[in-house]
Amino acid sequence: MYDRIKGFRDFYPGEMAARREAIDTLEDTARGYGFREIGTPTLERAELWTDKSGDDIVDELYSFEDQGGRHVTLTPELTPTVARMVVAKQQELSKPIKWVSTRPFWRYEQVQQGRQREFYQTNVDIFGSSEPDADAEILAWAADALRNLGLTGEHFEFRISHRDILGGVLESYDADIDTEAAIRAVDKSDKLSTAEYHDLLIGAGLSADQAVEFDDLIADGDLERVESFAANERVTDAVENLQNVLEAAEDFGAREYCTISLETARGLDYYTGVVFECFDSTGEVSRSIFGGGRYDDLIESFGGQPTPAVGVAPGHATLSLLCQRAGVWPEEAVTTDYYVLQVGDTRPEAARIARDLRERGHVVETDVAGRSFGSQLNYADSINAETVVIAGEQDLANDEVTIKDMDTGDQTQVPVDDFPGDLERPTFDDLT
Repeated sequence: MYDRIKGFRDFYPGEMAARREAIDTLEDTARGYGFREIGTPTLERAELWTDKSGDDIVDELYSFEDQGGRHVTLTPELTPTVARMVVAKQQELSKPIKWVSTRPFWRYEQVQQGRQREFYQTNVDIFGSSEPDADAEILAWAADALRNLGLTGEHFEFRISHRDILGGVLESYDADIDTEAAIRAVDKSDKLSTAEYHDLLIGAGLSADQAVEFDDLIADGDLERVESFAANERVTDAVENLQNVLEAAEDFGAREYCTISLETARGLDYYTGVVFECFDSTGEVSRSIFGGGRYDDLIESFGGQPTPAVGVAPGHATLSLLCQRAGVWPEEAVTTDYYVLQVGDTRPEAARIARDLRERGHVVETDVAGRSFGSQLNYADSINAETVVIAGEQDLANDEVTIKDMDTGDQTQVPVDDFPGDLERPTFDDLT
């Protein structure tokens, strides 16, 4: 017997039905905003990640040398891939570019709640607009998608910040500070003790007193205090941009879900502006549900023309945890509209009925295993068939079929030539 690889999941039909409903909700909401679906490759050149993050990142990748001698990897995230795609056809693509994609990714990392080595995300990105409206539309899509899943403001919150606020505050210190290392420390702060967090800040170049002062300043989240403390143009511009995004989010219907949180930093170095993360309001889901933000420099760094960009990527594992906690995760069960049950040599008529029902867009099963009447009825119950159409030899000899409601057990006979007839979804109630 072969065991499943650690960090990878199997999804049986019931689980997959619930996942499909949730994915369809995310994607349908995106289509309503005009996002167009793209498809992306499973394998990419590993240099897409090592050139930006160094060779140390290889330990986190499923990478290998292929038969052509290329260093390739299973894609660990989508953003570098879509950046490459934009660069490849930048002159042909109408701006703004609005893309959506749902697919798996792979990272070799510690398995924990809401995090597997193979994981699924729905990525939503806008390229070609630096306006606050683009950031606000990403927030609005995220809020609408969560509402369409059945969640409310009691279930989630968006914690929003701006990378240049942190960068500008750090810049204001008279010290040689590794800004990116300090921001990564902020991103990890909620998982560390105060002493561990301050040690990381000190390691990034702050003094012990400055680490305490910086921690207190950003934890307070007071934009006026931060702007006054830093007293530089970088922070002033960032605060103004953040406020403009929040004003646009108000008009777009997402402001009520947004809380200013300067400790929200996002760990990836390519973020340049507004960043945000979604959290379970109760704290029962310990990890962020998803995050996103602005990455205006990435396209240019990949060899393209300067192109502002902003996006978000809900992870399905943590999103399902939130929905389950709130009691709105779709039912994990298969559903079937009709089961056409055969008794005796009735395959031609049973197959005709099944075809007619499928042409109306219904989910229809019929016997393909030569089972008895009782076995077929038990199977119909196991797949949650709503209606069973019994095509038995005696029924057909009387030019009839039997229609059985599986919830009540009630049944009736109707002329075979009249079923399904002109009705789009004929049930027992329609035929009695």
